[in-house]
Amino acid sequence: MHLLSASCVCALFITVLLRQVTGLETVIGLYGETLEIPCNNVALNSEDIRITKWKYDKGEGLSGDLLVKLKNQNFSISTTDEYEGRVSMAANRSLLLSAAKLSDQRTFTCMVVADMDISEYPVNVVIHKTPEGLEISDKAEELEIGKLTKLGKCVAKDSNPAANIIWLKNKKPLLADGKGISIQASVLVDPDTGLSTTSSVLEYSAQKEDTDAVFTCSTEHTLAADMESSPATFSITYSTENIVLQVTDQASLVEGGSMTLKCVADGNPAPTAYNFHLKGEMVKVENADSYTITNVTRNTTGEYKCSLVDDPTMEASKDITVNYLDINLSPSGNIVKSAGEALHPNLQIDSSGDTKVSWTKDDVKLEKEPKFAKLTFADSGLYECEVTLGLLNQKAFIELTVEGAPVITKLIKVRGEDGTHEELICEVEGSPKPTVSWSINGTLIDETASDNGKIAQKIKVVPTANLTVSCMVSNELGMASKTINVSSIIEEVRMDKKAQSDDNDQTKLVVGVVVALLVATLVLGLAYWVYMKKSKQGSWKTGEKENGSSEEEKKLEEKVEENSQKAEV
Repeated sequence: MHLLSASCVCALFITVLLRQVTGLETVIGLYGETLEIPCNNVALNSEDIRITKWKYDKGEGLSGDLLVKLKNQNFSISTTDEYEGRVSMAANRSLLLSAAKLSDQRTFTCMVVADMDISEYPVNVVIHKTPEGLEISDKAEELEIGKLTKLGKCVAKDSNPAANIIWLKNKKPLLADGKGISIQASVLVDPDTGLSTTSSVLEYSAQKEDTDAVFTCSTEHTLAADMESSPATFSITYSTENIVLQVTDQASLVEGGSMTLKCVADGNPAPTAYNFHLKGEMVKVENADSYTITNVTRNTTGEYKCSLVDDPTMEASKDITVNYLDINLSPSGNIVKSAGEALHPNLQIDSSGDTKVSWTKDDVKLEKEPKFAKLTFADSGLYECEVTLGLLNQKAFIELTVEGAPVITKLIKVRGEDGTHEELICEVEGSPKPTVSWSINGTLIDETASDNGKIAQKIKVVPTANLTVSCMVSNELGMASKTINVSSIIEEVRMDKKAQSDDNDQTKLVVGVVVALLVATLVLGLAYWVYMKKSKQGSWKTGEKENGSSEEEKKLEEKVEENSQKAEV
């Protein structure tokens, strides 16, 4: 290291004394981390700098040397105190201070010597530290409505500067109001480390809505994210103000089932004993809030009450209905009626409420209740009614059979497709099922029978002569017959041909008459035109008036009218 001459040192010293320092830069570091303190000599060219030296303020006007660096040489550490082994220099001449602690909060100065100029750049150092932990302690076992109670204590340990603690309820800050909210904060400084521990005590007067409230405390820090404690909830105690009597699943309460009465009180803690008033009978229940009645009936319906054992005036009541449903259909079951009789089923319903009734016939829904002024065979079938009330359901049925002597509703004949035979169809109604027979031998083609007593039988016959055929039906209740005339196949074929010939001759005659009339009309029109022309010429010669009517004109007109009438005939 080159030593400066006494004259140079004096000159530099004078320069430092004369130099005016304008402002002090502040650097904030984190506790325990490495801090970089800048040497703000940006106006100097590094080639012009001969010496860089770092020192610090020891207090009481004293300073201590840390390290020095000569041009083109490595820095050398000159300190032997608490900074030994903790300081070094960066390439840009900044001071690197490791394991920062609160005692490092002082002024550090960078002195730069360049030729005949000496510059100093003091930097103020501040060390921050976030709290080590943030938790709520000394928690209250419960909070009482309207009573200011110590909720808990929030502690932020070992921070710098001292932490500011905020209390929150459901994420919203609480502010002391001197009534329902009281917050007392204190700060304790560790004499060895200089770190501060902040304590905050919250006293709180709870309300009913605080039953599920979540309380936390938090701190804010400029160099780190905000910290927040674990959430805490508290049991809120208050006396009972209202009670309610509940019935579990009352809508599904039916005869034979069970019902549970439950007395619900809004106090906390809830009462442990209740009185249940069961239609004149009182039952005391302890360590429970419910009472169950099994195998209920419609007679169970009525008013029920519950009250507090400790305060019988605090009671609740409820009207309870046990649902029931009875139906009676008259007549019902299997019923046999005669055709033409009347039938008016009577459905009687005894229930605890409004019911819904539906009818079906052979599983097909009916729009209304079946009523019959005059039964027919088609009315036979299975009639079912279904009555519902909530979860209750009752059914009844009528299996109706309409009986009577058979009736032939239709007897027709149809020419076979091949034209060589006749098909006779006899349609019948009757119950019990009638027997069908014919007065002529034929081949059975088809027979269909339906549930409503209808039968249709078709036979094939080849008549060789004109004859009368009877369809005869019978059952145990009577018989009926009906006839139809059937021509021979040969005669029907001949008549068909004659009918076709007559149709052709008649067509020809009509065409001829029409043509003759057209020709006659044309001839008469031409004759009239010629006559009129001659008549007009004669009048010119004789001097008669042109619009006069002659005897010949009248005769001609009468002739035309006569022919026209004949043509129409």
